[in-house]
Order: sequence, then C-alpha cells, then structure tokens
Amino acid sequence: MTENVWTRWPSREALLHEGVSRPRRLLAWAVRLVVFGVLLWSAFTSSPLHGWGAVAAVVGLLAAVCVAWAFFRATLAHRLWPSLALVAVMFAIAAVAQPVGLRVPALLIWCGCAVVALERMPIAAALPVASAGLVSYALVSDDAWLTSAATSGGLALAGYVLRLDAEARGNAQRLLTQERAARAAEAESAALAERARIAREIHDVLAHSLSAQMVHLEAARLLIERDADRQQILDRVVAARGMARDGLAETRQALSALRGELTPLEDFLARLVDTAEGDAEVTITGDRRPLPAEASQAVRRVAQEALTNARRHAPGARVRVRLDYSAREVMLDVRDSGGSSGEPTGTGGGYGLLGMRERAELLGGSLRAGPGEEGFVVTLKVPV
Repeated sequence: MTENVWTRWPSREALLHEGVSRPRRLLAWAVRLVVFGVLLWSAFTSSPLHGWGAVAAVVGLLAAVCVAWAFFRATLAHRLWPSLALVAVMFAIAAVAQPVGLRVPALLIWCGCAVVALERMPIAAALPVASAGLVSYALVSDDAWLTSAATSGGLALAGYVLRLDAEARGNAQRLLTQERAARAAEAESAALAERARIAREIHDVLAHSLSAQMVHLEAARLLIERDADRQQILDRVVAARGMARDGLAETRQALSALRGELTPLEDFLARLVDTAEGDAEVTITGDRRPLPAEASQAVRRVAQEALTNARRHAPGARVRVRLDYSAREVMLDVRDSGGSSGEPTGTGGGYGLLGMRERAELLGGSLRAGPGEEGFVVTLKVPV
C-alpha cells in the first residue's frame, strides 16, 4: 500500500454512516444500548464496590460514554491528535476500572477502542491503538492464549470489515451526489439551450419582419405628409400588410416547431415547392428519417430563404431543391438556373442567409451560398 492509504482518513460520508438503512440504524443503536446496559449491570453486580464506590463507577462509565462521543466527533472532523488523546483517556478509564473489580467494562472498553479505531482512524494510527487495546484485553482475559488470540484476530478483522463497508458506502454516496449534481447541471444546460433556441426562433421570425414593416409604414407616413400619390402610399401599406401576414404565418410555424408539432420535412419541402412561383421541383435521396428539431428547422429556414431569394433575384428561373440523407449528416442543395451573381441579402424572407449560416455553425454544420455553373447555389450541411 502507498503512504496515502496509510495516512488517509475515511471520508466524512463513511463516518457519518450516510445511506444506512433504517433497520440497520436501529440495530446499531440497539447494540449500543445493550453494551451500555452490560456495563451498568457489571458495575452493580460483578464488582465489590458499594455505596459511593458504585456511584463513582457509574460516573466513570458515563464519563467513558461522553469520551466515546467526543472521539466520534473528533474522527468525523479528521482531527488526529484529539482523537488519540481521547483514546488514551478511554484506555486510562479501563486501566482504572480493571483493578477495582470492573473487569468486564474494562475488557469492553479495550476491545471497543480497538474495533472503532480500525473503523474510523487512519491505518497508521489505528494499528497501534488496536494493538494496544487487544494486547490489554489478552493480558487481562482469563481465556487460554489460543482463545484470546482468536478473539483478538476476530475483533481486528471485524474493525477492518466495518471500515471497508463504511468506505464503500461513502463512495456510493459521493457518486450519488455527483450524479445528482451532473443531472442538475444537465437539466440547467438543457433549459438554457431551449431558451436560446426559443430566442433564435423569435428573432428569426419577428425581428427582420417587424423591422421591414416599420420601414414600409414609416415610408407610408412620409408619403402622406408630403401629399404623395395615393397609389404609392397604398403600395407601401400593402407591402407592410403582406409582411405582417407572412410574419404571422412564420410565427405559427415556429410555435408549432417549439411544441414539437412539425410536419415531416419532406412534406414541408414539397408544399414549399408547390407554392413557389415558376418552375421548381424537389428531390429526396438517402434513407429518410426524423431529424432533431434544430436540424429540421435549419433545413426548413434555409429552403425558405433560398426559394425567396430565387424568386426575387431570378424571377422565372428553374429551381431545383435536393435533400440528401447520409449516415452522419443531411444536406440541402438549392440551385436556380440563372439570376444575380451576387449573394442575396435575404430581406424578403425575413431571415437572411447570413443568419442561416450562423444557425448552421451553431449546429456544427456549414452553409455555402454563391454562384454556380448556371445560377446561384445554396448548400446546407448539418450533422445528425
């Protein structure tokens, strides 16, 4: 064994006997009461002391109980020298009790100190204490030397077994505490992640939509103040109303996503392509399977944004949407047959490809948007 094993105290969880079942605790207290009863019975029946001598014997036994309680508190605090001092006091009480006729209490004190020292003290200190107690017991006992040796060995083994049992129970309590702390941290992390997800959904759905509406409404107000043409004002109001309608629809979809009520991704893309202006089609490859909510939302938002940008920057262009399921990731590829070569800003859909790129990176994926062989290409890859 290493030096650390010799000098290491049993853990506080082991010394406090945490995790002990109620029947076992009741049995332990019953044993203590029986031992104390034996001590009192011996003080009154098996000793020649009478009168004040018997009273002094009882006081001495009560003092031994108080010293034992103090020893338990000192070992619980891992205080070595006070523990050794209290054991010495117990040995002194036993040494005084034995010559005056209190032989049984003296034997119990010596044996008890040996067992408890092995259970509650560092091995380097417990071995000398246990040796002193058991040697004192063997010298005073009237049993044959072989019987005394067997009893001493059994008591030493019992003390060490109690120590191992307490340490195993203490380790189990520490692991249980760590597991509870880990679960609490995991729950808190999950709550924070869910809050962040809700915040991103709200921002994606409302922030740009509301800001765009404010721009159109502010423009309408300025046109009214300048007595502009009625049709110009109406166009601004209608645009703001359309953005409000789209924002409401997207808000409902986001709430459904937060509740876990998303439609299958394939159905969503098919409906999205059906409602798109111009020539558009969707292709699904790979083994279809449900995706995590965050990954599914990222694919949906990028598909919406890419189709919106295609309608705005390449009206009438042919749009091809491909969703590919692979073993470790899902890929969305949206490309049109012609249009602007610059990257769209994405204001029409209310999200922007820059925000979608940030969302993909948060999921450990990537988003690439740029000119392709014919038109503009948007490619999203998300690990699943």
